[in-house]
Amino acid sequence: MSYFVTFEAARLLVVDDDPILREFALTHLATPEVSVEVAEDGADAWTKMGRATYDIVLLDLDMPRMDGFELLSLMRADPTHRHVPVVVATGREDMLAVDKAFANGATSFVIKPLNWRLVSHQLSYVLKNAREEAALRKTLRTLQDGNRLRTETVRLALLKLEESAKDLVDMLARPEAVELEEAQAATVRVARLCEALTQVAKAG
Repeated sequence: MSYFVTFEAARLLVVDDDPILREFALTHLATPEVSVEVAEDGADAWTKMGRATYDIVLLDLDMPRMDGFELLSLMRADPTHRHVPVVVATGREDMLAVDKAFANGATSFVIKPLNWRLVSHQLSYVLKNAREEAALRKTLRTLQDGNRLRTETVRLALLKLEESAKDLVDMLARPEAVELEEAQAATVRVARLCEALTQVAKAG
């Protein structure tokens, strides 16, 4: 029976050197919406991450070749995996390991031996929060991009306004040499640029 609780599709990577735990993870955490892949240690997991992206990782800390701490550090230094939530699994008495894992970028933790129902709820909760944070980051980037676009628009409009204002000043300095249509065109340019700047200011 599967206990993983989620309303959205997800790819879960379980990293543990215990083959029995990996089998239990495949049995208890996979659903039609949630695909589960397993890795035997950090090195194996990092290789898999080079070929695919995952929505969430359940990570053991004490493993051969590459332990969970090193994998966490690699993930947090990599733009592709930097924000992937990682739930670490550790023994009940190993609070120093939990502290170190959080310092390396862990998102949450669960206690071994694992209660798969509790693990599934914890993973679902962490995944939901991570996706909400991702949506907030996307909104912030959109706002920042919009601000940069408005700043560039204002800069260009001010340059054009400065050029048109200089043209008007030159015309006023030599009214006898200025055609009426030329003066009207320069005045219209200034008016349109002022209107554009006003619209940008209102939109901001």
